[in-house]
Amino acid sequence: MKSNLIKDTTKEERIALIKAWIPDDDGLQDCDMDLWDIYADYINGKREIAEINAQMTGTFYTEEDLND
Repeated sequence: MKSNLIKDTTKEERIALIKAWIPDDDGLQDCDMDLWDIYADYINGKREIAEINAQMTGTFYTEEDLND
């Protein structure tokens, strides 16, 4: 498997990788996620995927948690 690190990829390869993550049916229409915005720094060679993903991790609550 080829490395996806910025140092091992071209900008075109990084764009192709993000494009491959977008579902054929564009299943992200109903949410506020835009993969192009989220991974712009990766595409432009500023931050690695792991850094961006780590920043996005958070705590998620269910309705039950909020009603306690």
